[in-house]
Amino acid sequence: MSDAPRPIIIRKKKVYAAEGHHGGAWKVAYADFVTAMMAFFLLMWLLNATTEEQRKGIADYFNPSIPLAAVSGGGSDALQGDSIFADYTIAKNGTGADKKAPEKAAKQDVSDIDKQVESLNKALAAEENGLAAHMQIKMSPEGLVIELTDQREEPLFRSGSASPSPVLSRLTQIVAESFNSIANDIKIVGHTDSFSFKGSSGYSNWDLSTDRANTARKLLSQHGFPLEQISEVSGKSSTAPLSDDPYSPQNRRISITILHG
Repeated sequence: MSDAPRPIIIRKKKVYAAEGHHGGAWKVAYADFVTAMMAFFLLMWLLNATTEEQRKGIADYFNPSIPLAAVSGGGSDALQGDSIFADYTIAKNGTGADKKAPEKAAKQDVSDIDKQVESLNKALAAEENGLAAHMQIKMSPEGLVIELTDQREEPLFRSGSASPSPVLSRLTQIVAESFNSIANDIKIVGHTDSFSFKGSSGYSNWDLSTDRANTARKLLSQHGFPLEQISEVSGKSSTAPLSDDPYSPQNRRISITILHG
């Protein structure tokens, strides 16, 4: 063996580090997924735990097309059958349930008439013939607007006529009994759909909508609403549709506005 020194061999071990993480975006996506699943299972539970009327009440509450809310046959509270308009319950159906005329109050702002709206809502909930489907409530710059609308199978008037149906008579009775304790003035406006109508002697949708508003005025008065508080009766033909579809039955309606005090 040679006495020459052996060469020193240095081995370098290369360490390959794993690629760096891609940030926390996956955590956000995962959190969104978990939240969506939680919402989905909550929806499934609600569908299983509620009745059809209660589900309609929930749908009405979240309907963005009606600023205040639609009056639903499911009652005031979407899950318990109370009102979405108030935090209390009135233990009678309608202010005018008895024969005594309620004591008149001073004119008030429509935002303070939740008792009357609650009375209206409870009276509708007590009806078993689907009257709630004919009514919508919303706020406007003028005041509280109560829309009495046609339904395809249950019109408020005979076709092309200002003769009221029993449905309209009952609706105006509920409105009169619920609001005859306030001192605010109201206005009544008739509306038609866009189907062209022209009767004899040039009778048109303008005449028809005005006559229907006047019929509603007479019914409200017959049911106890003070005639002197009706400040306007007019017709707008089809110029202010409620639905995007100009031929929708909902456009055939009576608008009753409780004016600001």
